[in-house]
Amino acid sequence: MSQGLVQERVTTALLGALNGARLKGQLKTATWPTLTLDAPKRPEWGDLASTVAMSLASSEHKAPHDIAQIIVENIPQREQLFDRVEIVRPGFLNLTVKPALWQEVLREIESQGAHYGRTAVGTGRRVLVEYVSANPTGPLHVGHGRGAAVGHAIVRLLDAIGYDAVGEYYINDAGRQMKLLGASVYARYQELSGRTVEFPEDGYHGSYITSVAQQLKDQLDLVAGELTPADLEARCRSLAYQKLLGLIREDLQSFGIEIQSWFSEASLLESKAIERAMDELKARDLLFQQEGAWWFRASLYGDEKDRVVKKQDGEYTYLASDIAYHHDKLKRGYDLLIDVFGADHHGYIPRMQAVMQAYGHPQDRLQVVLVQLVKLLRDGVEVKMSKRTGEFITMREVIDEVGADAARFYFLMRDSKTHLEFDLELAKQRSADNPVYYVQYAHARICSLWRVAAERGVARPSALETDLTVLTDPDELGLIKKLSAYPEMIQASALAFEPHRVTYYLQQLAAQLHTFYNKHRVLPPATDQEHGEPAPAEALTPKRTAARLVLMGGVQHILRNGLEVLGISAPDHM
Repeated sequence: MSQGLVQERVTTALLGALNGARLKGQLKTATWPTLTLDAPKRPEWGDLASTVAMSLASSEHKAPHDIAQIIVENIPQREQLFDRVEIVRPGFLNLTVKPALWQEVLREIESQGAHYGRTAVGTGRRVLVEYVSANPTGPLHVGHGRGAAVGHAIVRLLDAIGYDAVGEYYINDAGRQMKLLGASVYARYQELSGRTVEFPEDGYHGSYITSVAQQLKDQLDLVAGELTPADLEARCRSLAYQKLLGLIREDLQSFGIEIQSWFSEASLLESKAIERAMDELKARDLLFQQEGAWWFRASLYGDEKDRVVKKQDGEYTYLASDIAYHHDKLKRGYDLLIDVFGADHHGYIPRMQAVMQAYGHPQDRLQVVLVQLVKLLRDGVEVKMSKRTGEFITMREVIDEVGADAARFYFLMRDSKTHLEFDLELAKQRSADNPVYYVQYAHARICSLWRVAAERGVARPSALETDLTVLTDPDELGLIKKLSAYPEMIQASALAFEPHRVTYYLQQLAAQLHTFYNKHRVLPPATDQEHGEPAPAEALTPKRTAARLVLMGGVQHILRNGLEVLGISAPDHM
């Protein structure tokens, strides 16, 4: 696990203690457990805590407290690293790190800048993240917006820790839904042409279908006399598909999302990829025929039952296309496949993991991220229908109303596996109650600080050339400790496919920054009686001013880096 500078130094010291104890014969375990460091529940207990002594109790056949004592006795450079090392029964190690080590974090952040928190953990591994993949039969709705934000953030997080991550949209441009799209648009076109027709029973009734028909009417009128009704309906299907897919692309672009790869389901049919995938499964005796249909032996790999891939009428099921599609992903050489699904696809997970195993891969080569529903609110009251159309609310409407940054932050604020309440009015507020404003304002506040400093003739100091030993106040050290946790948080968020951890961290950091800023001076006032400035509650020497400016620079770097990895802007003014 990637760690901040302090955590890395402490981990190294503990490993040194373990190895030293083994050389002395005090410990005998051949392989040490993974060392993890946590923040104690109460600050007075220390900065970091380790349970390594308890992890070793069974293999060492010793009491955890005795093992902890051995570790403490063997910590190299203990006096230089720690102010205090305590053993708490049954065997917790509570460690209070010297302020000088925390202060060094600010120099590391300044030297790495935009790269702070980025690692090479995933170097050499390719990942394909499929997300959104909405049928091109209508505009993206608000639920698709959440899936888009989650999928895009996962791609960016994996990229931040070194993976070669690619986002892909699977276009469901074949099968029944496309036939219904063509029939629906054709029916509305005929109505616009003054003919009374029976609308398809399972057709798409949204007003957007009428809008598409209106936009296509002139093109269709030019060829209507030359084509049979079946051919004209096919033309409606083709043109409506192009129009709606273009709309989806535009909506995603308005959300700041550029999907690198677009994969067509129709291409699987045209290239005979589905037949080849089915033939390969037949050759492995993983398909069987029953009552005129072909079935995939999914139950062999943990699915609750076998699944139909080819119906009695010879038509392939959605599963057959998905098998061929995922087989294609594997053939493209991706080391890991991630599918971002709506929560209603939960039952699809075991059958797709069965597909992985059927092709000779471990089931965890495919990871599925579920995205739960979004409940839109306005001042606490649920909003169910679009003001514009009287139908479902589109992703574009939300973006137009609150902005792409706010929409993305809100979509990412909660674990994607949980339901999300999104209050549109709150998302537009310029107040501390609005989480995205609260975080972005923290960044803008520091930018304003630099402008005021320049006006007062205070130069921006370099961390390398600044005496940071004056940063000993608990609030100062608390901010540095939060900054030091950023690299580990980013890696954990990426590996768990949980971007909400980043928004949570940023809100915490912003809260600490605002509290610090309201409590402490950073710059001296322009005059002793400067209007609107609080009276100094502490001595603010030039040395302390410089050190606190370096601290503010560190906070600014992390706020910007965290927002950037989520695809959210870090404004200079608000």
